[in-house]
Amino acid sequence: MSITEQVQKDMTVAMKARDRRRTTALRMILSALQLAAKEAGGGFGEKEELAVLAAEKKRRLQAAEAFRDGGRQDRAAAEKAEAELIDTYLPAGLEDEQLKAIIREAISETGAAGMADMGRVMKVAMERVAARADGKVVSEMAREALSG
Repeated sequence: MSITEQVQKDMTVAMKARDRRRTTALRMILSALQLAAKEAGGGFGEKEELAVLAAEKKRRLQAAEAFRDGGRQDRAAAEKAEAELIDTYLPAGLEDEQLKAIIREAISETGAAGMADMGRVMKVAMERVAARADGKVVSEMAREALSG
């Protein structure tokens, strides 16, 4: 069962339970997945679904932070709850040591010697990480590994 199908199934359950918040959040997630699939045309698989979910989660966390900064704790909590819901569809995150190992492999594979090779290292590392870690964290670790 694809992630989109699972979200549809969960949305039906939430609708029957009359859980408006969860239903609304799942509708937004489903809409984002369907839009991305439509834009992709064909070849929209699990990897692409995970990328959409990771982007949606990041968007919710940024919105929660903005609401918190603006003094809107109620909206911040709602956005955080949506991010946590999205997180249930994402694979478990990588530990720092696992992430460092992936970056070391990417560096050795690409033959990277310094910061000039950062783009090649990031491309290989992000393909292997696939929504299990934030790109910002991967970038920081790769920068640290390439400079040290």
